[in-house]
Amino acid sequence: MKNIPKVKIGIVAVSRDCFPESLSVNRRKALVKAYSDKYDTDDIYECPICIVESEIHMKAALEDIKKAGCNALCVYLGNFGPEISETMLAQQFNGPKMFVAAAEENIGTLSDDRGDAYCGMLNASYNLKLRGVRAYIPEYPVGTAEECADMINEFVPIARAVIGLSDLKIISFGPRPLNFLACNAPIYQLYQLGVEIEENSELDLFESFNAHDGDLRIASVVTDMEKELGDGNKKPEILAKLAQYELTLLDWIESHKGSKKYVAIAGKCWPAFQTQFGFVPCYVNSRLTGRGTPVSCEVDIYGALSEYIGTCVSEDAVTLLDINNSVPADMFKQDIDGKFNYTNKDTFMGFHCGNTCSSKLAAYSMKYQKIMARSLPVEVTNGTLEGDIIPGDITFFRLQSTADAKLRGYIANGEVLPVATQSFGSIGVFAIPEMGRFYRHVLIEKNYPHHGAVAFGHHGKALFEVFKYIGVSVDEIGFNQPKGMLYKTENPWG
Repeated sequence: MKNIPKVKIGIVAVSRDCFPESLSVNRRKALVKAYSDKYDTDDIYECPICIVESEIHMKAALEDIKKAGCNALCVYLGNFGPEISETMLAQQFNGPKMFVAAAEENIGTLSDDRGDAYCGMLNASYNLKLRGVRAYIPEYPVGTAEECADMINEFVPIARAVIGLSDLKIISFGPRPLNFLACNAPIYQLYQLGVEIEENSELDLFESFNAHDGDLRIASVVTDMEKELGDGNKKPEILAKLAQYELTLLDWIESHKGSKKYVAIAGKCWPAFQTQFGFVPCYVNSRLTGRGTPVSCEVDIYGALSEYIGTCVSEDAVTLLDINNSVPADMFKQDIDGKFNYTNKDTFMGFHCGNTCSSKLAAYSMKYQKIMARSLPVEVTNGTLEGDIIPGDITFFRLQSTADAKLRGYIANGEVLPVATQSFGSIGVFAIPEMGRFYRHVLIEKNYPHHGAVAFGHHGKALFEVFKYIGVSVDEIGFNQPKGMLYKTENPWG
């Protein structure tokens, strides 16, 4: 995927000076070997110059991992560890950091080679809090070399999202359509996350689009679109305009990203867009999103932000869908009941006009926007990529600012069922355990808009840690609570 960071985690071992330094050295080497045996060694860097026992060592280690190009940090407590210098290291490192600790290997270590890192982790967490330093600490942070290697690997997507957000610019083209107040939210929290926002007029975009008329690159983009669409190329007459629009967005990104490395777009798509541009942008949005540059619909800025987080975590294409409509009772009875362990209230249809990339559709073709065509000539609504979304595991989630500028989010693991939707757009039959209760007591109760980001695969664990790391209170992270676990607003008598 383009447009997302490459993570390189510097592993720095620490030691309290009354413990043998060799204990931390040997445990660090064992940890690095365990990681190298199982995962991509490009993810990590072993800081070899010293074991951090003092502030002087801390400075040397900090310079070493910076020089090595590390953008994330793992502080490894090979033994009890020096609570001051190890937390100062985290404080002075500019990037995401985690703390893990070594378990005792066997009975033989308990006399002369006991590390006491279980105890040291408590002091580390206490000192991190005193210094106001955010750090990722796994659910059970004390482990063998192999277990700590797994913890570091789980940190990689979390770190990738945190790094990406700190260097992200969201480019919007607005204003949002009338009656889409739900997609409006204060941008204050973007700046707190390190995200830059560039808000443009739809007219600015139109001017740039017209300036790309006759661009010599259009023909090659059309060829690429034809190759991707194959037999689904049902609207060949519109491809040149879509290619012109794609080049407009790509050039805008390059000339406007400024000091930031990564970009997401919150785009306009109606009501004036189709009548002035002469098409709808859904297919182009799907192509950019499939390459790692999410383009949200209807100027949904926090939708674009959520999609970008999902791209970083999953290293895969994402999509943005309406939590749209219920599954009809006859469809549920015919295709789901008795075949899958869900009730009808656990299911719903996720839909958007045609913005999901081709790699995430079971079959697809270029069509027109059916809803818009009810009141407009069909020819100005061409440009949707339509088809049923591929069955498999998904994560439905969103990060959102409330009207009073507080961050909150929701996360739910679920799946797309292998059920024909018999409908239009980019669409799928989704199932999330206890969705009906989640819909009422999280999505409605917490005032979320109808757009949700979809990552392909189960990424709830990593997304939860990302949300926590960037400062979302755990009380403000909603999830689909299992039966018997009541929501605060849920009537206990049903």
